[in-house]
Formats: sequence, structure tokens, C-alpha cells
Amino acid sequence: MENKRIIIATVICFVILVGWQYLADKMGWIPQQQVEETQKVETQAAENNKVQEITPTDVNVTPFFAPGEGKNIVVRTPLYTAIFHSAGGVLESFVLNDISETSSPHSPFLDMISKSAKSASPMGLLINGQPSWNAASWKISAENLILENDDKQTLVFEGNLNGLLIRRELTFDAKTYLISEKIIYNAEEGKAFIARVGYTLAGTEYSSSSTYNPMQVVWNEDGSYDYDSDAKTLREEGKVENGALLFAGISNNYFLAAVAPQSKNGMLKARIQNDVWRVAYEEQPVTINAGSPVVSELSWWIGPKNAELLDTAPNELKKSIHYGIFGILAKPLLWLLSFFQSFVVNWGVAIILLTIFIKIIFWPLTKKSYKSMEQMKKIAPLMEDIKKKYGNDREALSKEMMQLYRTYNINPMSGCLPILVQLPVFVALYNALLNSENLRHAEFITYLPFTDILWLADLSVKDPLYITPIVMGATMFLQQWLSPAVGDPTQRKVMMLMPLIFTFMFLNFPSGLVVYWLSNNVLSIAQQWWTLRKVR
Repeated sequence: MENKRIIIATVICFVILVGWQYLADKMGWIPQQQVEETQKVETQAAENNKVQEITPTDVNVTPFFAPGEGKNIVVRTPLYTAIFHSAGGVLESFVLNDISETSSPHSPFLDMISKSAKSASPMGLLINGQPSWNAASWKISAENLILENDDKQTLVFEGNLNGLLIRRELTFDAKTYLISEKIIYNAEEGKAFIARVGYTLAGTEYSSSSTYNPMQVVWNEDGSYDYDSDAKTLREEGKVENGALLFAGISNNYFLAAVAPQSKNGMLKARIQNDVWRVAYEEQPVTINAGSPVVSELSWWIGPKNAELLDTAPNELKKSIHYGIFGILAKPLLWLLSFFQSFVVNWGVAIILLTIFIKIIFWPLTKKSYKSMEQMKKIAPLMEDIKKKYGNDREALSKEMMQLYRTYNINPMSGCLPILVQLPVFVALYNALLNSENLRHAEFITYLPFTDILWLADLSVKDPLYITPIVMGATMFLQQWLSPAVGDPTQRKVMMLMPLIFTFMFLNFPSGLVVYWLSNNVLSIAQQWWTLRKVR
């Protein structure tokens, strides 16, 4: 009975782990840090009558894009096609080549900058809160850029904001989504400025956003990844974070738009306006004198969370792929999954092969667990007799129980310890599959057999027909039947409720996760039948 209680507790812990994200997002339980601004723009003049301040405005009410005179500049690489406006280098479009919005055969490619996000001036420069893109005069150094193979090319924007000279050098690499930027600030003769520079990002919900794939404001403070997905609070109050910020931006499970400054001491401001997720990163103020250029360097990432490319990106951008507390296990599991997929060329089949591999690894522990459960079931009548005999005398009851275990050479913990050991692997794989960009639009069984009805055409979204979660629930009931619960009626009722709870939870899970759990259940049934057959 003690063994069964621990197993019940373990299962409940797993339900809490995988169900927390759903409940927290639905009910708004994610706590919000109330952080006040602690940094102000320095206003002391470096030299009387020479230092000028540009009137600041609140980043949260920065005007939406009002382009000045200029034209669109196209930058095309093998990975994306970007369109910049010559007035300030504001990003107007960022289409990911070969990455579609939906799994439909006729779906257009995903544009990371929607029409409404475009109006919020992504990749724009704020100078003391003032939009430079519509307040300065700008000129461009080149026409359209086309990059191939290993090309690297640079686009230069030059602006004059009331005597503050700005030179933006954007360098594109054909092999990555990372855009490197070098900004040179100078002042016209006889002028000087104190400038606090801000970098803007904007986006609307990327395709396939859902409860299990929410939009988030993300940042990395001094090596610690954090996020905020509370849309209600972001609309009403916004978000402010100060500190050593390595990067800041917006993301969901599969895509990221972030700025990674070389200067790692600044402020993140974020807000949702008109359904646009807006983020600005503001650096510390700098003094700019004529003839003494100030150089600032930073990087932009706009694109999918490609783990291989993010591994080589600066400022720990790789941490934007968040695998949870068991990330150290999730990464090798993803590597194995990719390894299997390279042979079978089907992510659904690869998930099944990975499940089989995990089952083989844990076979000795699983076998021991099933044997222990069978032994505990055999002595269950003796345990009930002891309970009746000693009643509420807990000390005597415990002593007799331990003597019973010694007599029959049973370790009451041997049945649940293997489950506890495997739980971190299950949770790690859950997070790995949930955050693997490879599973987005990955097909398993595209059409329901013998029909033209779309079924498992995208493993990153729920089963549209709910077949796999219902079958998964049925397999859990079968497991209960093969291993009837011992103990009091309350315990048996709790165990019989578990399949219903899991079925309800998994109805809206990404189908890739359901395929894993269903495969795991089928293999567990086979293992359980084989092991108990040998024991009996």
C-alpha cells in the first residue's frame, strides 16, 4: 500500500508538472515582478551652451511608423528576404524562405513582421525616446543586396538628427539569421549631445501560437533566462526590467526576434499595443562630442529558433530555447531524435524509435518495478490482516510491516524508485518536443488512412480528430486492468481517474507529444504483460 501511495504521488507530480503551464496561462497565475525605473537620463551639461538634449518621450507611446521620404531596400539571402525603409533602416518585412505560415500546401511563407508590427518600427533607433526614423534626414549607401552561399554584405544608413550624426552599418550573413550592426555617433562642429539610445522590436503572434506555444517577452539577465507571457498585464501595465541584459525580445516556442547589445547594462521596456508586442532595449546615456565618434555594436536575431545556429550566436542567445529544469537531459534526447529522423525521414516515426530506445535503456528498472508490484500484490492479504490486528497502533503496525517485508525479501521502495528515476527523462522529453523547431509542420500520418481527411499533418499542433489522445487514454485504462490496484477503495478510485485526467489534458497537447506518450503506453503494456507472465 505504501508503494502504491508513492506511485500515486509520482503520477500526480507529473500531472502538476505538465499541467502547470496550461493552468497558469489560462488563469493568469504567472507572477509579475513590479519593477520601477531606477535609471534617468543624465542631464548635466558637458559644456555650457554646447550640449543639447533631445526631448524624450515614453517608449510605450512611441508613435507608430510614419515613414519619411525614401524607398524600400531589399536584402535577400538563402534564409530570408528582408525589406528595410531607407528612412532610418526600419524593418518593413522579414519573410522566412521555405518556412510557411501553416501546414497547408498553399500556405505563404511566414513574415516575422506583420502589417501591424511593421507600423511599430522594428529595428528602429530611439534617441532619448524620440523616433529617429521620422525625425532625422537619412540617406542610403546601396541598392538591393543579394547574398548567396557564404556571402557577407553590409548596408549603411546615414542620418542627421538636429546635428547628431548617425551611421548604421548592418552586416548580413547568408548562413545565419543573425544580423550584426555597428553604429557610429558623431556631432556636427560646435555641438555635443547626451544621448540614450534605444533599439526597438515588434511582432504579432507568430503562426501556431496556442496555450502550449504562447507569445512571450523574453530576456537574459546576467546569464539567467526569464520571460513574461501575461498578455493582460503587458497590455495594462507593461514590463520594465533593469540590469545586465544580454538580450531582449519576443518569442514563442519556435521563433525569436531579439536584440543582443554589446553594452550589457540597460533597460527593457515592453508593452502590447493594438495586439502588437513591442519591446525596446535602452542603453546607458553617452556623451557625444564633435570630432570624437562613439561606437556601439549589437546583434539582431530574427527567425526560427534553430538550435545549431543559435549555439554560435553571441550573448547566450541559445538560452532562448528553454528546456526547463531538465535541460541537460533534453538536449541529448533531441540529438537522438534528429539522428533517428535522418534515417527514417519522418519525425513521427523518429519519436516512436526514440521511445523504444528509452524503453530499452530503462528495461532493467522497469522489470524490477513490475516484479515488485507483483510481489506486493501477493502479500496484500497479509498486509490487510496486520492492519486489522494492530488497528491504530502505528508503531506496532510499522514494525510488523517491516517484518513482513523482511520475511518475503521485498523492498517496498523498489517498485516506485524506477518510476522516480524515469520521471526526469519524461519531463525532459516533454520540454524537448514542445520546444523543438524541427517538429513545427513535421508530418507523421498526413491523412487519415483510406480518406482525404487531414490528420497528423503537423506534430506541433493538437490532433484535429482527437484520435491519438483518446487511444492514449484507452491504453492507460488497459494498464490499470493489467495491474489492478491494491489498497483501499479510495486509492483504486484515484488510480482509475488517472486515465481520464491524462486524456483530458492531452486533448489539446501538440500531437508529437501525444504520439510519444501513446507509444510509451503501448510499449509499457507489452513490457508489463511479458514481465508478469514470466513472474507468474
